[in-house]
Amino acid sequence: MNAIMGSGILGLPYVMANTGILGFSLLLLMVALLGSYSVHLLLSMCIQTAVTSYEDLGLFAFGLPGKVVVAGTIIIQNIGAMSSYLLIIKTELPAAISEFLTGDYSGSWYLDGQTLLIIICVGIVFPLALLPKIGFLGYTSSLSFFFMVFFALVIIIKKWAIPCPLTLNHTEEFFQISNATDDCKPKLFHFSKESAYAIPTMAFSFLCHTSILPIYCELQSPSKKRMQNVTNTAIALSFLIYFISALFGYLTFYVFFLFTDKVESELLQGYSKYLPHDVIVMTVKLCILFAVLLTVPLIHFPARKALMMMFFSNFPFSWIRHSLITLVLNIIILLLAIYVPDIRNVFGVVGASTSTCLIFVFPGLFYLKLSREDFLSWKKLGAFVLLISGILLGNFSLALIVFDWINK
Repeated sequence: MNAIMGSGILGLPYVMANTGILGFSLLLLMVALLGSYSVHLLLSMCIQTAVTSYEDLGLFAFGLPGKVVVAGTIIIQNIGAMSSYLLIIKTELPAAISEFLTGDYSGSWYLDGQTLLIIICVGIVFPLALLPKIGFLGYTSSLSFFFMVFFALVIIIKKWAIPCPLTLNHTEEFFQISNATDDCKPKLFHFSKESAYAIPTMAFSFLCHTSILPIYCELQSPSKKRMQNVTNTAIALSFLIYFISALFGYLTFYVFFLFTDKVESELLQGYSKYLPHDVIVMTVKLCILFAVLLTVPLIHFPARKALMMMFFSNFPFSWIRHSLITLVLNIIILLLAIYVPDIRNVFGVVGASTSTCLIFVFPGLFYLKLSREDFLSWKKLGAFVLLISGILLGNFSLALIVFDWINK
């Protein structure tokens, strides 16, 4: 669940604002079901081929080019995911700290996002990412998940703390966005050019496939059936928490979305505007930032493993090589987090390209290639639908996002 849930929980209210409640619900359910089915195909192929990594499935299906493509996709996806997590920390941690302080501390090093990010990467992310086995991160994952649940509960409670119509604070003067009570009605369906970010953000939010196989391999007595049950349960619970967070986040800020045509692309920014000194909100901010932070080392593991398998698959384990690759990954994601301006760009591009490949395209394509079943069997037809869905959704979303960039 920690591999599934991360920064996506902050971006989904933005998606609901641009798809409507029913539109969002249908799309989120579709992505969750397809994600669960693709894990089923991956585990089935592991049993059939005795292969225990995503990269080796690519090797088994299409030789060395298949392995390189899968490894490269995993590296890009996980670097994008980790940089999005650090981007949230850089943006929100200084604001969260300043809300606990009284007086003017502007210019202090502990209110500078870049300085805090460097300290956190050196002091927390790098040591945890150095751990040789992914199982060691189970303890931090549990803590991270409870923080996510707490975050969802606070969003529900605070829905009634922010009035509709909303008021904005500019130079200490408050004014209402709208006085019409009809404007305080959520939309069931809503589509705009920003809706292009919907499927990519959802795909980004449900991607756990690069961590599934490493976790599966480290179990004491791995079983496909039990692992599938665990995965289905994790995706179902993540779907529930995602939906609740997106729904109540949207219901809290939808009038702001409607009148400014400028949605905050991650939810914490909205609370920073309207409840800047609320104790519960300040606490949950720190919790969600800590949860996001603890997810970064978990995503480090498959990214480093993909790099190892691409360039050093025939070499024995070396702590020096292990540490250097971890350090290089840390530097790359740190630089991206410092220089990428908007988390929506990460969700959109990474989600539309690598996330759709890893969730939809590769599992479907590999199963069609490796399975000996008849093409008209249910599993192969499902794999074909998964493959086509991934290609169409990914390319369509990416084209719309690029078109949106060009217009801007």
